[in-house]
Amino acid sequence: MTDNDATQEGLDAAEEEIDEEPAEGAGPAAEPNEDVEPVDEQSADAEAEGADADAEPDEDAGPTLDDDVMSDEEADLLIPVEDYLGAGAHIGTQQKTKDMERFIHRVRTDGLYVLDVSKTDGRIRTAADFLANYSPEQILVTSSRQYGRFPAEKFAEAVGARARTGRFIPGTLTNPKYDGYIEPDVVVVTDPIGDAQAVKEAITVGIPVIAMCDSNNQTSNVDLVVPTNNKGRKALSVVYWLLANEVLDRRGAEPSYSLDDFESVV
Repeated sequence: MTDNDATQEGLDAAEEEIDEEPAEGAGPAAEPNEDVEPVDEQSADAEAEGADADAEPDEDAGPTLDDDVMSDEEADLLIPVEDYLGAGAHIGTQQKTKDMERFIHRVRTDGLYVLDVSKTDGRIRTAADFLANYSPEQILVTSSRQYGRFPAEKFAEAVGARARTGRFIPGTLTNPKYDGYIEPDVVVVTDPIGDAQAVKEAITVGIPVIAMCDSNNQTSNVDLVVPTNNKGRKALSVVYWLLANEVLDRRGAEPSYSLDDFESVV
């Protein structure tokens, strides 16, 4: 199915940054005739906790131009810190998981957790290093979230990957009898909660998972976390734009996309 050498190269990329302890025992493989998306209890609980944030993503999350978003150590960021702030990439939810504690800089007075944008920036670079080891067409990006669909599809267009946005059809990665069956070597998901089916199938068939993770996400099934607000339109546009440009840079190609290209007009 996959090219073992290319996969090994990908797994060796920036090894110190790859997140430890992916889930053991991903559960049984999807049944060939599966037509109902399985219920993921962990995802359902987290979805319930984050329901309010899902209704109105970053627009109602309070003031975004709060400059205390990373440690005092000077960081060489891909874009000015003000651009991360303007997009709201640092704004988490009012819930946090133990998994995401290391990516959280502080909690605001309104109860929202603030993600460390220097770690977001660093993980975008690491994810690009990782993805550059794979053939473009063997990268799959998914997004069930409305605000993630356009930038995810634009990312796929920019780097030559494949995209599956909207509802992820069960069996896409596990059922060869399904017409839409594909065999990618790595999967990028916009949210482990909304994209739980894609994550489940990737783990079942042994495909590495890169995920955009907010403060309320569980990461036990994720191989590489990119901490970011994964509910806001602007935040997802910025992160996918930067990731696309960094992947192209690793391949020696000249990035030709601007942030405007990744921002939906809807």
